[in-house]
Amino acid sequence: MGYFRENIEKAKGYEPGFQPSLVGEVIKLNTNENPYPPSPAVMKVLAEITPEQLRRYPDPQGNVFRRAAAEINGVGPENIMCCNGGDELLSMAIRAFCDENHPVAYPVPTYSLFPVLANLQNCKAIEIPFDGEFNLPAKLSTTGAALTIVCNPNAPTGSFIDVKELASLADELTGVLLIDEAYVDFAEVNCASLVRNFDNVIILRSMSKGYSLAGIRFGYAIAQPALIEGLMKVKDSYNVDAVAIAVATAAIKDQQYFKENIEKVKADRKELIEQLRAMDFEVANSFANFVLAKSKNSRAGEIYDKLVQRNIYIRYFNLPGVDDKLRISVGTKEQNRKLLTALKEILSG
Repeated sequence: MGYFRENIEKAKGYEPGFQPSLVGEVIKLNTNENPYPPSPAVMKVLAEITPEQLRRYPDPQGNVFRRAAAEINGVGPENIMCCNGGDELLSMAIRAFCDENHPVAYPVPTYSLFPVLANLQNCKAIEIPFDGEFNLPAKLSTTGAALTIVCNPNAPTGSFIDVKELASLADELTGVLLIDEAYVDFAEVNCASLVRNFDNVIILRSMSKGYSLAGIRFGYAIAQPALIEGLMKVKDSYNVDAVAIAVATAAIKDQQYFKENIEKVKADRKELIEQLRAMDFEVANSFANFVLAKSKNSRAGEIYDKLVQRNIYIRYFNLPGVDDKLRISVGTKEQNRKLLTALKEILSG
């Protein structure tokens, strides 16, 4: 038709994980949702939403959440910006810092949304391969990119880069370093402290994974005030809605429930890794709420297809570096048990 810009016409677009129908028994371990429900405090706030909250526009900056998140992270509210999911922050950052003359750089394999957003902005994407152990590539500091993104823990590998290494990278870069910490709740440490020492670091956080709020679409940025002020110019006027602000605030305030949930997922992750290894899968240690597994004897795509036939959904990426592996979200003990039983049947068949 010719209405779209050339790069849009040619774009494939991001492909989210398949969302199966909820009719019948489905085991959904393909999009890294937390298998446990959100805090009871969340459900209480949701039940008490008033017509007045829906009639009026929300606070454009979500200040009640900014204050709560600031307290949890040991920063000021001026260091926090609310986002419509972590993906909106990625989109805003690429729009704010990148164009035809200002590229984005990131190590690969990683979150497959990065190249899609770069293409939409019509900026060059400089992809630097990880080594076999997913160490931070030294070349990443030499690209001259306006924006460098490091997903940590990385998706889809679950690997983690030491905070000191990322501090060194921030120090070496001439542009901005965005550390995507969507999965950091399941790791042992995080990079929030870097914001105090570097004026070029943005931390991305998501409420989807650790706080069980994937359906509400809420994330936030942590950065020095100058970066927050600049990003505020790029966001939509009311980018987070009143219900999301109230729910996310209740969730982040209930740290006891959050921490208990995280420990359950970590324990389930450890058990899942051990069971998969016992079935002759190669599984690296994971710092996220998923694992990346490679069968020594069967093709990943075939295992994926046979699991779908059993209404069990995991993630298969037909992409370089991961096309022989399967990404499996950590489910409940019962979901994990059914997955493992199905895998035994498939591998023995």
